[in-house]
Amino acid sequence: MNREFIINIFFLILINLLIKPFYLFGIDRVVQNEVAQGEYGLYFALFNFTYLFQIINDFGLQNYNNRNIAMHPELLDKTFPSILLLKLGLGGIFLLLITVGFELLHFPTEQMPLLWAIGLNWILLSMILFLRSNISGLGMYRLDSLLSVLDKFLLIIIAGILLWTPILPRPFKIEWFVYAQSFSLFLTATIIFFLIFKRLNSFRLRIDYTLLKKLLLESLPYALAVFLMTVYFRIDGVMIERMLPDGKEEAALYASAYRLLDTANIFGFLFAGLLLPMFSSMLKNKENILPLLGLSFRLIWAGAVILAISCFFYRAEIMVALYDTGSAYSGEIFGVLILSFIALSGSYIYGTLLVAKGILKKMNYVFATGLVLNFALNYYLIPTHKAYGAAFATLITQIFILVADIVLAIKELQLYVFPRWVISVISFTGVILILVWGINLYIGGQWFVKFLLSILAGGIVAFLFRLVSFSEIKKLLKSG
Repeated sequence: MNREFIINIFFLILINLLIKPFYLFGIDRVVQNEVAQGEYGLYFALFNFTYLFQIINDFGLQNYNNRNIAMHPELLDKTFPSILLLKLGLGGIFLLLITVGFELLHFPTEQMPLLWAIGLNWILLSMILFLRSNISGLGMYRLDSLLSVLDKFLLIIIAGILLWTPILPRPFKIEWFVYAQSFSLFLTATIIFFLIFKRLNSFRLRIDYTLLKKLLLESLPYALAVFLMTVYFRIDGVMIERMLPDGKEEAALYASAYRLLDTANIFGFLFAGLLLPMFSSMLKNKENILPLLGLSFRLIWAGAVILAISCFFYRAEIMVALYDTGSAYSGEIFGVLILSFIALSGSYIYGTLLVAKGILKKMNYVFATGLVLNFALNYYLIPTHKAYGAAFATLITQIFILVADIVLAIKELQLYVFPRWVISVISFTGVILILVWGINLYIGGQWFVKFLLSILAGGIVAFLFRLVSFSEIKKLLKSG
């Protein structure tokens, strides 16, 4: 399993580096620069608002199904049609609830079509994640890796035509971008459905109420986890837009910085998506998870620390270079947000292990506490510090979640903590901080050159600290 993880994580990172950064910086960033700032800020608020209702749309079925199929692949024929019908029904309820919430929060009525389009995209995305959970649960990790970028690859083509050809009049409208997302997501969902359909021995769409009741009850803890994480991840954008007189503009600035955090989070999602079925299978077969746990944590921690600290020292330069609205202020927002990626990276590893083990009840206590903490911090900080305050709320919340996840994992799985690795991880973080500070202060030249030098030097330090070790990777590849 260690060999499979190494091969697939590098394959995942490679194809995602080829596709997703180009989408985020070549398409998504260009769209924000093309449309009016307030228009994009409202879109970001609606996007985050609809995301808050993902508990209904997903109901934890993706994680439940991924873990379940990894442990019991023979159940695919039985569970796939039933969950597919359940997903469609939940999607209808999701659209109804976001419409009611839209009215209660008094969003502009003329934005209702945009709300429904964004809601449809969430339904399609949730369906894609469920369909992919069957692919990865069956152990087809390379196929799942390719499918993970399919929607973005299609969107690059579609949105690129809309942005870079005279097919549409100017100025560019945010609705066109949302509709392009809808088309690419629908095509992706259709392709994955037929890939799964070919692997079924039988397929009959029917409502099995006994099975549906069982699925809902068993996925309920996963649903609660998804809900709690969703709220403390996305409530900040809604609170900024609703609480401030200049909320649309502040939300747009926060969105531009948050997009870069989302870009970094791609790698966290890749690790989590690959590790969940692996951890689940290993725990079922009573295999030793410590080598895989240690390797995955060290790899993602090294990358997160190097990237986050390097970005922090050049935060203003990055935002000014990427956005027409970039400034020292938006750079400060980004600087705080990107530091939270360090904590997030660790949570992706230990949180995924806890999900694979099925320790959902205690995880949900952690998430609920994180939600209360995040809401309170946002409520206190946003009126006085605006989007910058929301960034600090995110950073503090993610640090709390990481510490709680690690403590819970050690306690529940009786993991042995190697003091040598703890000291190594802490020392590595301190050395990277001093190294990047020194490059920024004492080396002349363009900021981008110094930024790349910081990344390169950080990678060398990671090898020196043996957080990334070619000999260990080679050994694991041979051992399987």
